[in-house]
Amino acid sequence: MIDQEQIHYDRIVKAIEYIKENFKQQPSLDDIAAAVHLSPFHFQRLFSEWAGVSPKKFVQYLSLEYAKGLLKNGNASLMEAAHETGLSGSSRLHDLFVNIECMTPGEFKNGGEALRINYCFAESPFGKVIIASTSKGVCWVAFEEDEVLAFSNLKKSFPNASYTQMVNKFQQDALFIFQKDWSRLDEIKLHLNGTPFQLKVWECLLKIPMGGLTTYGHIAKEIGNPKASRAVGTAVGSNPVAFLIPCHRVIQSSGQIGGYMWGSTRKSAIIGWEAARTGA
Repeated sequence: MIDQEQIHYDRIVKAIEYIKENFKQQPSLDDIAAAVHLSPFHFQRLFSEWAGVSPKKFVQYLSLEYAKGLLKNGNASLMEAAHETGLSGSSRLHDLFVNIECMTPGEFKNGGEALRINYCFAESPFGKVIIASTSKGVCWVAFEEDEVLAFSNLKKSFPNASYTQMVNKFQQDALFIFQKDWSRLDEIKLHLNGTPFQLKVWECLLKIPMGGLTTYGHIAKEIGNPKASRAVGTAVGSNPVAFLIPCHRVIQSSGQIGGYMWGSTRKSAIIGWEAARTGA
């Protein structure tokens, strides 16, 4: 009896190999689908289900990683990096970096040196937090009582940025969430840097209502990749914005609270606090 799952898996493996070998030619959906002998429509659906991103996004991600490698060594200009990656010009390279990395290729080439970050410390119902923002929005929130350690961890994530300790509107709007209801979440601007898969998971987390809980498996199904529970768990654990992106609302399928970057005790406290406020 033919194992249909194995056939699908083999096709996805073949498609990924094809993309890795040919991404510099920026293959179209039709090109990749033809390489695995499927219709574009069927292949798009199958690839997205197994890989967690569309074929186009996968090509973009490989292109971005290759361009980052060229720019890191400092020898390639932006135009040269774009051409070597198979992009038509530096404007396409710019769009690729902004859409996925949330920074321009020039900022990346300079090691993030052009990134200016404002940060402050504040009290919350769950302990002291450090909150940081760029000109585009909040990029970091973490629970940490030790201010020196909190700032050190922030700098590790943005090692070449310039820092100013000050409060701005982005931070104020975000801190108000501890007093307001979550229906006002659209007032908060976020500046996130992650892979397409991470961004998809974090976007799904934002849809969990206050007082609600879900599981890693449910999120995997929501993003169209039901077999990716483990990858979802890794993306949830990589969340750079505590509380605002509510990774604390994700628990194990067994009903256990599960891990939390800022401590399982704090996670239980947050879940209980939200339940009390919503009557859940």
